Amino acid sequence: MTESAFARSEVDDMPANRSDPSVDKCTNETVKLLFGRSSCRDFLDKKIPSDVLQLVLEAGVHAPTAGNLQPYSIIRIENAETKQKLAEMCEQNFIGKAPVLLLFCLDLHRNERWAGLEVAPYTATNSFRHLWVSFQDTIICAQNICTAADSVGLGSVYIGTVIDMPADIEAMFHLPKGVFPVVLLCLGYPKTRRQPRKKLCANSVVHLELYREMEDRELLRAFNEKYEGERVAVAEDRLETILNVCRAVHGEGFAMKCAARIKADGYINRAQHYFGLHYRADLMPKGNDKYLKIMEESGFNCFKKYRPYSEAVKKQPKRAT
Repeated sequence: MTESAFARSEVDDMPANRSDPSVDKCTNETVKLLFGRSSCRDFLDKKIPSDVLQLVLEAGVHAPTAGNLQPYSIIRIENAETKQKLAEMCEQNFIGKAPVLLLFCLDLHRNERWAGLEVAPYTATNSFRHLWVSFQDTIICAQNICTAADSVGLGSVYIGTVIDMPADIEAMFHLPKGVFPVVLLCLGYPKTRRQPRKKLCANSVVHLELYREMEDRELLRAFNEKYEGERVAVAEDRLETILNVCRAVHGEGFAMKCAARIKADGYINRAQHYFGLHYRADLMPKGNDKYLKIMEESGFNCFKKYRPYSEAVKKQPKRAT
């Protein structure tokens, strides 16, 4: 596992578990498309026709957006050298072989320029509410494009590792202040269609009126059904890593408890794999202050107390007469 917390690991190389049988009951083509969607990491060497790509992009910008403000931008990437550079940065070789990459960015810069040209007040880069909603809108746009791509025979996969090098991404694509990279999407015609991975069922994630705390047995059954047959073999390096993570996060006693569980089971269970090896619990929180600093340097000050102009003027020292 590299220092890149979201780097691809052996979890992506394991065969997909069986798909949800509900897909076979779908008569609505859109719903069937959503049930059957799976990530594509193996693309044909085939160019996406410009009209097809334009259709997919137009579907994205027609996504729901708060106040119809569309606070996002998409960098369309087809240059081979740029794609290969991103593949190296994200440590995922297939990125360089995708015909098209789309970098989705939260963009408050464009609306700030618009407000300035129309002589309107603007504080979105100082507002957590704007940041929160703009992030939502960016992801909604990306998912619209992902679904539209599937509908015209394309395959896609999200790449979250751009969050590990936001400053490098900003410099690489000349992103101005007020623009921040969120996620990368690879697009192309798939060589093969993988079976979709099984998900937690709706009954496990949908709560009626109030949040319902599942009983332990029910919760474990839900996850066991989702990951049925998926086990990670115990290897010395894996076991050492998991126990070191346990020690760093919860102490020696918890590490010994985890070791005993793995020994009793004879394998590394899915939760241990995700949080002990893949999305490591000791690495994921690291760098929080670094990311806040990067966001501030990118023009986002919503994690600081806001001082309006009128307050700043009042605090200025009076000039001597």
